[in-house]
Amino acid sequence: MKTSNLKSTEVEKKWIVVDAQDAVVGRLASFVAKRLRGKHLPTYTPHVDCGDNVIVINADKVKFTGKKLTDKKYYWHTGFPGGIKERTPEKILGGKFPERVVKKAVQRMLPKESPLARQQLSNLRVYAGAEHPHEAQSPEVIDFKAMNSKNSRSK
Repeated sequence: MKTSNLKSTEVEKKWIVVDAQDAVVGRLASFVAKRLRGKHLPTYTPHVDCGDNVIVINADKVKFTGKKLTDKKYYWHTGFPGGIKERTPEKILGGKFPERVVKKAVQRMLPKESPLARQQLSNLRVYAGAEHPHEAQSPEVIDFKAMNSKNSRSK
């Protein structure tokens, strides 16, 4: 049996839509990162962007398990001495850009700081509401919550 390597011209990308309402953030991010990289395909090639284009809707309605909504902290540094900042997911979800929680979770599950990771992340579109402007691509709807009972939280 021969191992085949996929070329970038042979890649066929699909468009998928995932509804994030009441979905657990970590499980959702893991599923989306796997689809962006193309690891669900038998033709997966590590050095080629062979993943799908993923649209995540209702990103402002995601759920965290346990007390992560209030206790988890996202850190960043401004570059100035003493410039470390922190913010909780509760503040981000209640703020102006709630879709950043999902986007950052997916970004942190992709390979670190490489041109391929940036290209794969550009295939992700995250929207806070239920509407998206990609109807022309006729995306396939994937019921993420029905795959496993642990993928969703109702409270």
